[in-house]
Amino acid sequence: MADQLNGKLIIFSAPSGAGKTTIVRALTERFPRLEFSISATSRQPRHNELHGRDYYFLSAEEFLQACREERFVEWEEVYAGTRYGTLKSEMDRIWEKGNTILFDVDVMGGIRLKSIFGENALSVFIMPPSVAALRERLIGRGTDSPETIEKRVAKAELEISYADRFDRVVVNNDLQEAIAEVEALVADFLKA
Repeated sequence: MADQLNGKLIIFSAPSGAGKTTIVRALTERFPRLEFSISATSRQPRHNELHGRDYYFLSAEEFLQACREERFVEWEEVYAGTRYGTLKSEMDRIWEKGNTILFDVDVMGGIRLKSIFGENALSVFIMPPSVAALRERLIGRGTDSPETIEKRVAKAELEISYADRFDRVVVNNDLQEAIAEVEALVADFLKA
């Protein structure tokens, strides 16, 4: 991977439910040379998720083994017992095709990736309009229990405090406006 440090990457982070995944997917349609980096996780797949498409689902032991073998660029225990990380092999796979890597990662992972890749990375924090709006979005998804939603909301309040560590902050009050703002940021970054 050391030979690939000249490749560009774009990092999106946000509290769960802020809309970053929807924005990232819209960008891949607009910019064909952007390729979504698939993260590894130790959590179980949700009902519609597939291994190798949404995440690389690893058992807790497989994830820890990959850590011991230093196969991750970065990883984080996002929730107690649940880890997420970026595999070096995933980054190499995308750069070898001449594409720009697009990340949808947790806030600490985003900060870590920016610190590793510096000016070769554009980091964008997607901000929800409010914590109350975020709670409503999480409830509306229908994928988490009320207890999990409250954990995510509490974590979101902490994550929002890190927004100033990103190159840009985009408030997702209106999804189409947020997508347009992000598309302009990405177009400028790719030109540079």
